[in-house]
Amino acid sequence: MDNSGLLSTTKLNAYWRLMRADKPIGIFLLLWPCVWAMWIASAGFPSLHILVVFVLGVVVMRSAGCVINDYADRNVDGFVERSSARPLVTGEVTEKEALGLFFLLLFFALILVLTLSWQTILMSIGGLILATIYPFMKRYTHLPQVILGAAFSWSIPMAFVAIGQSLNWVVWSLYFANLAWTVAFDTQYAMVDKNDDIKVGVKSTAILFGQYDKLIIMLLQILSLFLLTTVALWLTLSWLFYLALVISMGLFLYQQMLIKDRDRPLCFKAFLNNNYVGLVLALGIIGHYIMHPA
Repeated sequence: MDNSGLLSTTKLNAYWRLMRADKPIGIFLLLWPCVWAMWIASAGFPSLHILVVFVLGVVVMRSAGCVINDYADRNVDGFVERSSARPLVTGEVTEKEALGLFFLLLFFALILVLTLSWQTILMSIGGLILATIYPFMKRYTHLPQVILGAAFSWSIPMAFVAIGQSLNWVVWSLYFANLAWTVAFDTQYAMVDKNDDIKVGVKSTAILFGQYDKLIIMLLQILSLFLLTTVALWLTLSWLFYLALVISMGLFLYQQMLIKDRDRPLCFKAFLNNNYVGLVLALGIIGHYIMHPA
């Protein structure tokens, strides 16, 4: 096929990178809280239908979020070292193609959510709005990480509703635990680009927190662990989950060591380390329900 063709290998590779499919860390960070919610709401293994829909939904919506993020940042990414080679910056993908891909991904997400209850369909609108507006908030507020946290946590109440559970305080405790954790790790991510963001006028919590960035990240991590502990006590989760909490605490301490000098590569390494936090907590929850089936 001609390299100028829409579906040429070169173009497909550019779309792949535009969706950030070559960097799946975002998929995992979005998936783990969804796993927490599905297993707790089901008090064990969720139905195969729910599991497949939510896992595919995570992949599709994360991809869509990356596309609209790069579209929103297309005029500033070229001035940021980490994002200067993105497809919209290099011209490998046009603005029209990026928007077309975004709406195609949203169509796939719609097909998935239409297989769920009408209540879940209505809730998905909130997730869509949050995911769409997040990239543009960097122009207007220093708290875009909070919007991202709200979007990344939206799968939690959605999972409970899809499984037929009420939205009680346990759900919202999980939601805010994940929101606090997300703001913490996305601030670590923003610390990597802080100097470049200041130059191009992009706002972030890393800039807002200033010299208190490390302290606030630690407080957010503590808040997340506190809320998760509260949920565990209420649900009488077993020692496996508490072990997961202790390991997560250790991982957070390790991240604090990494970011202590605000070194860019080490801040990014701290951000990536959060994948293990989400995984460990998910294993703790799954392990509990394997040992104590409903």
